[in-house]
Amino acid sequence: MSASREKKARQELNSTGWTDPKTAREAQQRKEEKRSSILYGVIAVVFVLVAITVIVWKSNIIQKTATAATVDGQKYTAAEVTFHYQNVYRNFINNNYTMLSYGMLSLNPNASLAGQTLGEGDAAMLNLEPDAVGQTWKDYFTDEALEQMAAIQSVLKAAKDEGFQYPASVQESYDAGMKTIRDNAAGSGVSVDRYLQANLGGLMTEKVYGQRLMATLQYEAYAAAKEESLVYSDADLDDAYKADRNAYDRVNYESVTVSGTAESTTDAEGNTVEPTEEETAAAMAAAKAKAEEILAAYKDGESLESLADPDNGITYSHPESASYAANPTLEWAFNDARKDGDTKVIENSASYTVALFHSKSRFEYNTVDVRHVLVRPEETTLSNEDEGYQADVDAKRAAAKATAEELYAQWKSGAATEDSFAELARENSADGNAAQGGIYTEVYQGMMVPTFNDWCFDAGRKPGDSGIVETDFGYHIMYFVGQSTPYWKVQVRTNLANAEMDEWYESFAQDHTIDKSDSGMKYVG
Repeated sequence: MSASREKKARQELNSTGWTDPKTAREAQQRKEEKRSSILYGVIAVVFVLVAITVIVWKSNIIQKTATAATVDGQKYTAAEVTFHYQNVYRNFINNNYTMLSYGMLSLNPNASLAGQTLGEGDAAMLNLEPDAVGQTWKDYFTDEALEQMAAIQSVLKAAKDEGFQYPASVQESYDAGMKTIRDNAAGSGVSVDRYLQANLGGLMTEKVYGQRLMATLQYEAYAAAKEESLVYSDADLDDAYKADRNAYDRVNYESVTVSGTAESTTDAEGNTVEPTEEETAAAMAAAKAKAEEILAAYKDGESLESLADPDNGITYSHPESASYAANPTLEWAFNDARKDGDTKVIENSASYTVALFHSKSRFEYNTVDVRHVLVRPEETTLSNEDEGYQADVDAKRAAAKATAEELYAQWKSGAATEDSFAELARENSADGNAAQGGIYTEVYQGMMVPTFNDWCFDAGRKPGDSGIVETDFGYHIMYFVGQSTPYWKVQVRTNLANAEMDEWYESFAQDHTIDKSDSGMKYVG
């Protein structure tokens, strides 16, 4: 990507609210992604498989028993390594979708990973050590998979030594995951092994998949128990907030930005000629003068918004809850000396901004606890190009709505308590939290899809309220449990717990002896 294209991509990303991973907290975010790819990624793998069209796997004889890697003396086959390789790879694609979409990472998911190498830009974006440059993407994901396997192996040993008792939800999640695979295979008219091979490579079998799924779910349960044991007092939360206020505060400000970019020209042969330093300096000087003119007009009574002129590179913005970022405007706005009404002309790398400060605050509103029963419409077997496709989709949604209304009426005609609602969810919900009675705790603004969110945060919502909400996922029978912890406390506690859990994970991921075997490793992927 050229420098100008990369700059344009960054500008487009910034307008969407994306945060450059090279700014503050990027290292912490990467640690959390690595740990959470074990905690939650395997479930994503299971459900990604649902949507993939099965193709018949054709191969020659494959050495299924060949050792691909040895971790602290424990041997693993290529199929076992592949399970985690796919887990790591698919989570990477999901976690970095935005950067991949804008071409800010060199990875091309549609080409051979063994033929692509990480560049300096990739290492910088991903906060990797310099020696990662030149490594193939396949080797990168393989190493990440082996690190994941080493951590799981160590954690399960610790759980065994401790005598940890796995909750019933582990077996329930395992049974549900394997049922999904078996149902998909049956629906595709192939065996489970053939289905898995078509999606995860020619070595995968139901036995291997099930073993690694169970190991990962057991890891998840032990890690969850560890995280649930972490307790922080109000004093702890307040101290952590004061120590890093910029991570939690938000600012309300207006701005008008005047572009200071000099236009490129075209020579007689049609080639693009970049502006000279003198032309660039002149453009910035003109932008500064225009920004000062706008500030004067604002002080004379005009609104900043009315002074914008987008067609001529003068844009208006009014973020009411902007998070901190390392740029001149936000550094000015987050300064503790700011008062309502403060203004300033601020120089940026290629523009000048007229900024008007209003306020700075943290999220004081209460999160909420809510239960729901998801009634998901059946998937249509028609293509969107087939005649009757939309009618079939509409009919299936109508059937789901009728089922939701029937279940809701059934609950209302009974005890209509929270306990009976939880039982309704356990027996009927298609959501992943059905086994927990459909409960979502400490739901914050924007956490759920719009209609779900709006129902939860309706100003008149009271404990015990119920109803039905429609989303793209289907129909949700809702039960409002009540308000919960203020969101800023949830944020602080989450960050403290993440930091502790990252240290916990690293303690299990380090100091392992990992040996790769070329004879088996060549089949991983």
